[in-house]
Amino acid sequence: MSKAQLKVNIEEPRYDQSTYSGRAKHFFITTNPLNLFVSGQALDDAKDIVERYRKGELVPGLTEDKLWQAKHLYDSAFHPDTKEKMILIGRMSAQVPMNMTITGCMMTFYKSTPAVIFWQWFNQTFNAVVNYTNRSGDSPISPQRLGVSYVMATGGAITTAMTLNNMVKKFPPIIGRFVPFAAVAAANCINIPCMRSREITHGIPIMDENGNRLGESTRAATSAITQVVISRVFMAMPGMLIPPFIMNSLEKKSFMQRMPWLNAPIQVTIIGAMLVFATPLCCALFPQKSSIAVANLEPEVRKKIEALPNPPSVVYFNKGL
Repeated sequence: MSKAQLKVNIEEPRYDQSTYSGRAKHFFITTNPLNLFVSGQALDDAKDIVERYRKGELVPGLTEDKLWQAKHLYDSAFHPDTKEKMILIGRMSAQVPMNMTITGCMMTFYKSTPAVIFWQWFNQTFNAVVNYTNRSGDSPISPQRLGVSYVMATGGAITTAMTLNNMVKKFPPIIGRFVPFAAVAAANCINIPCMRSREITHGIPIMDENGNRLGESTRAATSAITQVVISRVFMAMPGMLIPPFIMNSLEKKSFMQRMPWLNAPIQVTIIGAMLVFATPLCCALFPQKSSIAVANLEPEVRKKIEALPNPPSVVYFNKGL
């Protein structure tokens, strides 16, 4: 079938992104961990189908379902702005398996200082890869900026965890179980803005409703980064705030006292079950294609847009993940 016969707009997700349920459906597909097992050749084939369809070329045997299947694979592995294939562990489909393992270990080994330092470092290393991979726009990030952001976020996470661990020693044991979440939340507030600091200083691409690039905006970048920080903190909440109550109860059971080694596997499993839902549901909190009123842009960008024939009142940007 030709593009004219299909008449499918693949520049927008399959489900209505103006509604929370539509965004949630989209991210349940995008963050599906099974996408990690798709071969490189299958991903390249999916990219080929998408790019040929966009050009209006005839793709033999192409149906609407096959087109959407290719588009979903394409979205899961290729950056929306640069079109480059993203590193495997930086893709959103790696979020659940990676985070369930890291978070489970942080929650299990929160009492040991060496373990706290190692797992907070490991988590921030993973977060740095994810933030770099999913950065908004086509802005390059220099090795120096990458290194500074990584060191600051890792230092912030470890400092927060160690300080809070010392402070909660006088409180009931269950309070100590919430320290990893506080450290993760604090680190997200440092890591994401630092990793994407070039966007804050230089701006991210802004477009009209038809996807025509109108320039770059630092205020759009600030809005994008704020939304991502909020999403990431909310994403961590269920897996880090509910298991402490469950584990505090289970550890009093005789079978856990006989087999303490079950602690980590049980926590990883519980957290994994929660992240399967929390990851897509929290990614969907804000539209991927976010908008900002032209009136709220910085003056020089606003004047440039208002000078256009039929200037838009609202512009759009990719907020990143």
